[in-house]
Amino acid sequence: AKSKNVSDAVMLSTRLIPDMYPLSRQVQIACDIACRGAARLAGAEPRSFPDTEQTFDELLARIGSTASHPEGLFFPDTYLFSRRSSDLDVLRRAHRHMLEVLDREWARRAGGLPYKTPYQALTMASIVEKETGQAADRPMVASVFVNRLNSGMLLQTDPTVIYGLGEAFDGNLRKRDLLADTVYNTYTRSGLPPTPIAMPGVAALRAALNPPATD
Repeated sequence: AKSKNVSDAVMLSTRLIPDMYPLSRQVQIACDIACRGAARLAGAEPRSFPDTEQTFDELLARIGSTASHPEGLFFPDTYLFSRRSSDLDVLRRAHRHMLEVLDREWARRAGGLPYKTPYQALTMASIVEKETGQAADRPMVASVFVNRLNSGMLLQTDPTVIYGLGEAFDGNLRKRDLLADTVYNTYTRSGLPPTPIAMPGVAALRAALNPPATD
């Protein structure tokens, strides 16, 4: 974290980054950076928000979300905040920002998409975000996946399988992993996974909601 004098307030910044770590780890990193920096400036002990599954329900309730899982709910961006801000203040802002961007892009969506809700579009955008690190490739990747869903085909995308493996993934995706049935395995289950698998940026959201027409 870094400080910057703005009037009488000491400002800090933290960043949530797409395609870096799973949500739980990014939340911990963001909160730890924020709280350590604020604590040093205030002369207090740093606080952190635990990154265990047991905290997710509490986290969602405290940021005012009705979702069942926090993955994908925070918009990846750089956020400035004062030293008196809490970790939850930052997460509420990131959540509110994601809702605003998602609502805007949903209102501009193309016709004929296989999503019934904005949350499903968010899930698709997270897959697009993880499938390619090249911004220019995202529209084509989204188009391929939309065509598969519209045709009743399996998505068959590795990032969802890796997400389902969690900490068991050692960097090497094996055939047995592709065959192991989990709710996130799009090789064995049809449709979208139950939740997003990453925090998608605006480019991935736009690609998922306005993919180019392809065969």
